[in-house]
Amino acid sequence: MTRRGILAYGAYVPFHRLDRSEIAAVAGKGGGKGTRTVASYDEDTTTMAFAAARYLLGTLGPGYEAEQRPTGLSLWFATTTPAYADKTNATAVHAALELDPAVPAFDVNGSVRSAAGALRAGLGSGRHALLVAADLRSGLPGSAEEAGGGDAAAALLVGDPTEATPVIAALLGEGSATAEFLDRWRAPGEAHAKVWEERFGERRYLDLGQRAWDDALKNANLTPDQVDHVVVAGPHARAVKSFQRSIGPVLGPDQRRNEVDLDATVGFTGAAHPYLALAATLDEAEPDQVVALVVLADGADVTLFRTTEALVDRRMSRSVAAQVASGGSVSYGRYLAWRGLLPIDPPRRPEPARPSASAAGRSTSWKFAFVGSESDDGTVHLPPSPLDDQTRRMADRQGTIVTFTIDRLAYSPSPPVVFAVVDFDGGGRLPVELTDVDPADVHIGDRVGMTFRKLFTADGIHNYFWKARKAGD
Repeated sequence: MTRRGILAYGAYVPFHRLDRSEIAAVAGKGGGKGTRTVASYDEDTTTMAFAAARYLLGTLGPGYEAEQRPTGLSLWFATTTPAYADKTNATAVHAALELDPAVPAFDVNGSVRSAAGALRAGLGSGRHALLVAADLRSGLPGSAEEAGGGDAAAALLVGDPTEATPVIAALLGEGSATAEFLDRWRAPGEAHAKVWEERFGERRYLDLGQRAWDDALKNANLTPDQVDHVVVAGPHARAVKSFQRSIGPVLGPDQRRNEVDLDATVGFTGAAHPYLALAATLDEAEPDQVVALVVLADGADVTLFRTTEALVDRRMSRSVAAQVASGGSVSYGRYLAWRGLLPIDPPRRPEPARPSASAAGRSTSWKFAFVGSESDDGTVHLPPSPLDDQTRRMADRQGTIVTFTIDRLAYSPSPPVVFAVVDFDGGGRLPVELTDVDPADVHIGDRVGMTFRKLFTADGIHNYFWKARKAGD
């Protein structure tokens, strides 16, 4: 019998890291040990979701041309911090991935459990589902939410196996338990969540988690000692640790709960955390091992998988651990400014005009998917020329900086702006902004790749386009 399951996975960890020890010196309290990830000022949950999906599709083969993508695909985007309300955010990810218009795209937003719901729906549907989750986590300065949060994204491709996309982790069984109780809430329009007394939520989660755990094992016809890896994710830190302790005695001596210490290096990444923690585990798991994903959020959801030999060939080229280890630092003051918690003197230049919906609609493939054109003589045009019949996707090509300038007067939420002229491998030249870079570290001849970012926001409209970042970052 063919088993449905996970066909591929991907994860994205932002470049910047905030040392938690800096927080107390400014806020007067909070902080702690370790670091948390921080999305740049030009990133949001949409751009990070695309980055994770891009890593995932990159594992399916060289590039991700349309003929290499799985058929019958749907796209699901989970987040608690969407870039838009009253507008589907998944459509921007869809456009940046250059998916076929026949591929439907949906948001499943509002809570951490949305990601668990998308996984359950995707595994239960009759087609392939690309599940992406991303979150920006913050709190009031000096709060535990601020220090313990983190920004990241992750993606799973689930469905029935095909010859081109075999299952890397087959679904064995599921268990779920739901109850209405007040643990964490945030009114629409508010920036920060509130939390009820922790002992109350801890007790409820332990009961619900045990019920879902028992049901999943029963449905999979497994005993606890047959589970090799247990990943527990949820916004209630005490409940997560208590549940880990409660099942510890029934697990085998060689079983591990987490392959990467995400709490100490990344933080809790909201709706992205279940997929991110699972990705970190798949980075290290061996074939024919049972992996349990436990999500404690407004209930409990347990999903059991068995890894296959195909996992070895489908790992990301840059694991979660490698991405965590390759980041750069950001100061607490800059983090507060990026989050809008520390108003700073704006650039003394006119603010950008509102982006035009009609203009963006006429150039979707260029603006979102970074598609240029190629003339008959092989010349690559960026932006694409209306005279060319051939298109060329440039998003995955690297290039070389031939010259650059550091502009301290241009409008930017995080000056200075570094502009570079980039010659792309195989043809094409474009002046483009650099991101995630220290201006002192930019040199002519540096290699760069392209990344999907937010240029600015005006009148509530996010102007998405592409920037360059140093290759390997």
